[in-house]
Amino acid sequence: MFKKILIANRGEIACRIIKSARKMGIGTVAIYSDADRDALHVKMADEAILIGPPPASQSYIVIDKVVDAIRQTSAEAVHPGYGFLSENKLFAEALEKEGVAFIGPPAAAIEAMGDKITSKILAGEAGVSTVPGHTGLIEDADAAVKISNKIGYPVMIKASAGGGGKGMRIATNDHEAYEGFRSSKNEAAGSFGDDRIFIEKFVTQPRHIEIQVLGDKHGNTIYLNERECSIQRRNQKVVEEAPSPFLDPETRKAMGAQAVALAKAVDYCSAGTVEFIVDSDRNFYFLEMNTRLQVEHPVTELITGVDLVEQMIRIANNEKLELTQDDIGINGWAIENRLYAEDPYRNFMPSTGRLTRYRPPAEVAEDSHAVRNDTGVCEGGEISMYYDPMIAKLCTWAPTRHEAIRVMRYALDSFELEGIGHNLPLLSALMDHPKFISGDMTTAFIAEEFPDGFNGVELPAVTVRNIAAAAAAMYRVAEIRRTRVSGRMGNHERKVGSEWVVSLQGETFPVTIDADKDGSDVIFADGTSHRVESDWLPGQPLASMNVNGELMVLKVGKISAGFAIRYRGADLAVRVRSPRNAELAVHMLEKMPPDTSRMLLCPMPGLIVSIEVAEGDNVQEGQVLCTVEAMKMENILRAEKAGTVSKINVGPGDSLAVDEVIMEFE
Repeated sequence: MFKKILIANRGEIACRIIKSARKMGIGTVAIYSDADRDALHVKMADEAILIGPPPASQSYIVIDKVVDAIRQTSAEAVHPGYGFLSENKLFAEALEKEGVAFIGPPAAAIEAMGDKITSKILAGEAGVSTVPGHTGLIEDADAAVKISNKIGYPVMIKASAGGGGKGMRIATNDHEAYEGFRSSKNEAAGSFGDDRIFIEKFVTQPRHIEIQVLGDKHGNTIYLNERECSIQRRNQKVVEEAPSPFLDPETRKAMGAQAVALAKAVDYCSAGTVEFIVDSDRNFYFLEMNTRLQVEHPVTELITGVDLVEQMIRIANNEKLELTQDDIGINGWAIENRLYAEDPYRNFMPSTGRLTRYRPPAEVAEDSHAVRNDTGVCEGGEISMYYDPMIAKLCTWAPTRHEAIRVMRYALDSFELEGIGHNLPLLSALMDHPKFISGDMTTAFIAEEFPDGFNGVELPAVTVRNIAAAAAAMYRVAEIRRTRVSGRMGNHERKVGSEWVVSLQGETFPVTIDADKDGSDVIFADGTSHRVESDWLPGQPLASMNVNGELMVLKVGKISAGFAIRYRGADLAVRVRSPRNAELAVHMLEKMPPDTSRMLLCPMPGLIVSIEVAEGDNVQEGQVLCTVEAMKMENILRAEKAGTVSKINVGPGDSLAVDEVIMEFE
C-alpha cells in the first residue's frame, strides 16, 4: 500500500480524502494557495506545500506546480478529488511520466468520458440510451441559434468539458440560445480551458438520477445503486438522496447494467458516475459520465457501507475489488443537503467573508440514525471569492426516507452559521415542502416552487403559536436575568410580570405565563395553554424547546424587545412586550430603506467581466448592462426598467464588494 499520497485539491473534499487515508494508515500531503494558508485541509494533512496565488488558474490547476509539490514530498500517489485537475488527462499522463499513481481512471477513459461530445457517441455505441442533439463543432452564436431551431426548443447548451453546472444554459428561444451560447463559452474557457460547446434536446419534466460505478484493473465492475439529484438551482445540485424515491427495482437494474456496460467499454477503473435524465415514464437517457468522485458520494456510502475513497486508493494500488454485485444492497435512506455561501434572500448571490460562528450539529453514527457533515471550513475561516461557494455537505441516514428527512430537519435547525449569507433557510424549507416529502420532483423544482425567488417561509398557524409560547417563556427567563444583573433585586418574582404580548409573522398574541420550577404554562387569550420546558439561558444561540411535547430547535439572536428566531426556513422578528409597551408600539413609525432605484448595485462580491453600455446610453427593460464573475460563475445584470445611463463607476477587471454602485441612471 502507498505510504504517502498528495491531495490535488482543497476544501471539504481534501478533508474527506485525508480522513480515509488516515484510517488506512497513509500519510497525506496538502497543497494550498495563498488564500488557503489557514484552511482546514492544510491543518489536517501531515504535510502542506504552497503552490501559488489565490486564482486556481495560477495554483491548483497548474500541472507543473502540482508535480513539483509531488517531487518535494516524494508522494507515491495523487488523489485529485473533484473539479480542478480531476478530469484532466494531461495531469494523469504527467503523473504516469513521474511514476506516480493517479487515484482515478486511466487517461484514455478521462479523455473519452470527460468530453461530453465524445462520451455521448461512445455511450450510443455501447448500447446506452442517449438524448437527441448536435455533437459537432459549433462555430459561433449564430450557428448555435440555427442548430437549436433544428433540434427544437427547449434545448440545453453545454460545455463539452463542463461540470458542476458551469458552462450550462437552458434556452427556450433564439435570444436565449444566442446569449446562452456566449455565456457558456466564456464560463467554459475560464473554468476548464476548453470552450467547446454542444447542444441537445432538453427533456421536459426531467429527474436527474445517477448511477455510482466502481471498477478495478482486473476487469471487475459493479454499480452501487443510484442517487437522486433532481433538486437543483441553475443546474447546480442542492439536495441529493439515495436511493431515489422514483425508481423501481427493474429500472434500477437496467440503469445499472447500462452504466456498467459504458464503464467496461472504456476500460474504466476507479470510482465513477454515470448520470441519466429520467422522464415521468421512467425512460432514461445518458447525460454524462463523471470520471471522478462525485460531490454527493456520501449518500451512497451511507446506504451501502462502502468507503468509496478507500476503494479508489486500493484500486490505484492494483488491488482487486473484494465486492461483487451481490454484495451491494440498500440499507435505509440517506439525504445530503449542500450548504452554500449563497444568500437566498438576494437571488442566491454568492457571499464571501469570515465565518464568525460555525458550529455544525454533532456527528452521529447509530443504528437508529446518523448525521455526517463533510466540510472544509472552521470557525474564523474565510469564504473566498476565488473558489466554489460550498461550505459543507450535511448528510443524514435513517432506516426510512421519512425518518431521514426528520433527522435532517433537526440537523439543519441545529446548524449555527454566522458572518456570511447562506442557504440554510432554503434547505430547511425544502425539507418541509410537501412535494419533496412525497418524492414528486423534477430538476425544475426550485424554479417552479420559488418562481419569484426565495423570500422565506410562512409558517403554519400551529407552529407560529408554538414559537410565540416559546418566545414568551424565553423572554421571561431573560427578564429575570436582567433584573438580577441590574441590581434591582428584592423579590424578582414581583419585578417580572406574567402578562406579555408576542408579535410575529403579522400576528399578535396576548399571553399569560404561569411558571414553575420545571417550565411554564403559556396561556393564550382564547384560553388554550402551551406547556414550555427548556434549559435555555440568555445568550445561548440555540434553544432546544419542548412545546406541548414537541421538540423545537430555535436559532436565537437578540433584537430590541424580543428575539430574531430562525426556524424551518423562516426568519422571524419576534417581539415580546408588556401590554402597555405593545399599545405604544403600534404608533411607532417604520424606518424606510434608502432609495437605490436609480442605481445598479453589485449583488455579490465579484469581478467585473464586461460593461455593455456607455454613459449617455438609453437602455430598455431587460437589456444587458454588465457581467459580474463570482465564484467561477458569470452573472449577467440587466436593466430593471427603461432609463438613461448617467454615470459608470467601474470598469472591466475591477473587484467589487456587495452593494457597491456599478452605474447610475437619470
